[in-house]
Amino acid sequence: MAQQTLTPPTGRLDGYFSISLRGSTVERELRGGLATFFTMAYIVVLNPLIIGTVPDADGEILGIPAVAAVTALVAGVLTIAMGVIGKYPFAIATGLGLNAFVAFGIASRMSWADAMGLVVLEGLVITVLVLTGFRTAVFHAIPAHLKTAIGVGIGLFIALIGFVDAGFVRRTGVGPVPVELGVATQLRGWPTLVFVLGLLLTIV
Repeated sequence: MAQQTLTPPTGRLDGYFSISLRGSTVERELRGGLATFFTMAYIVVLNPLIIGTVPDADGEILGIPAVAAVTALVAGVLTIAMGVIGKYPFAIATGLGLNAFVAFGIASRMSWADAMGLVVLEGLVITVLVLTGFRTAVFHAIPAHLKTAIGVGIGLFIALIGFVDAGFVRRTGVGPVPVELGVATQLRGWPTLVFVLGLLLTIV
């Protein structure tokens, strides 16, 4: 098997990030970064819709603009830090699942300040688990099919939210799960049209 010839660094940017030494190019990394941005940009809209619209036990709402600003700021700062300091092309942003649990499972029983305090404590616990290596051991102990199921579940969760916002499904008034097709069993309106056009463009 022929081995890949690694190109020596051609500039300061290339030398700092060892792009050529890792078998990549600046152009390829820029394309990858752009694709990653468009893949993850949905969270800047979706996270505020989940966190910023649910009242806590005191009836207070964080508000969509504030949550959107914090979501974008945290994602930008941590992603830049991962690249500049860690020298890894990993994007870091809010993940789905935990935000929904906080919004619908915790915030309704306490204030948003208390709920965010629990999130900070959870982050500290995770940090300790990472530093001690226990998190890695747990990760390797999880069966592969369960890891796949988690990804599929998050994908279905995102799809369900998209279907609701597009008008494909609506709440029936019985239970928390939207199960009725369309609005009054009819698919119509601008959200549905935009959804269909966007889906077709994505497929093409």
